[in-house]
Amino acid sequence: MRPFQPRVRRTRRGDFQLRLPAAERDLLRGLPGELRAFLGGDDPALARLSPPAYQEDPAREAEYREMVGDELAASRRRSLQIMESTIDASRLDQEQVLAWLGALNDLRLVLGTKLEVTEEMYEEESSPSDPNASAFAVFVYLGWLEEQIVEALASDLDPRGTGD
Repeated sequence: MRPFQPRVRRTRRGDFQLRLPAAERDLLRGLPGELRAFLGGDDPALARLSPPAYQEDPAREAEYREMVGDELAASRRRSLQIMESTIDASRLDQEQVLAWLGALNDLRLVLGTKLEVTEEMYEEESSPSDPNASAFAVFVYLGWLEEQIVEALASDLDPRGTGD
């Protein structure tokens, strides 16, 4: 058996090698479009993408939403577009890998909200007869892939935090 190979790895040149098997690329290929279809709608799961900044002050919250709402939505759409356009790439630059990270995080947040994921669900054995079993497996996979990207991004950080 071959040892585990990370799906995302920083190269010596500073870019990122994307080593996704075809089946994983196929799974990921349609997800950005699905999320894009929700954006701008009124699905309650979207609230997870924009939690209130000023929960106790509706006036400040409205001001904040007006100030950053369009920019955040545009950034989300841009990340989804970059993920879609690079789904078959073997290398990503830093901007692209950060877009993937944002898109995966948004996908995972919305899916987790729709599934009403709790900490206990990670510990329970999933039943194949559960109608949400495959969606939960996708949720877990997205989190795992997100972790791979974070580890690749952090791979060149000085563990002492000195920047040397």
